[in-house]
Amino acid sequence: MPKGPVILFVCEHGAAKSIIAAAHFARFAQQMGLEVQAVARGTNPNQELSPQAVKGLSEDGLAPTESNPQALTPEDIQSTQRVVTFCNLPAEFLHRTVIEHWTDVPPVSDDYDRSRDAIVAHIKELIGTL
Repeated sequence: MPKGPVILFVCEHGAAKSIIAAAHFARFAQQMGLEVQAVARGTNPNQELSPQAVKGLSEDGLAPTESNPQALTPEDIQSTQRVVTFCNLPAEFLHRTVIEHWTDVPPVSDDYDRSRDAIVAHIKELIGTL
């Protein structure tokens, strides 16, 4: 985990929604001068990042914060300022910290733009609370 305050984004495969959220959060945090880092993790990570997510981020002028999907660990949960999840977390991660659920984000594989727009709307609200 990076040093300093961290926002942890978690999706099932760690390959799309969490990757998009971390990249857009990092951009907004940098623009606002916030020294908060974004990390993406998965509860059941894929072998590689979603091609739709990578392509969409590239078209948005961004790059993924992770080069490959990373598995969520108890250490990730313990060392974050906030956890945002797009999926249900395994029982061992519950009750360790406050978890914010963003379950209304459509699948990236169906429509990157709709997914990104929903994620960005949530991020704008989240940044307003930091």
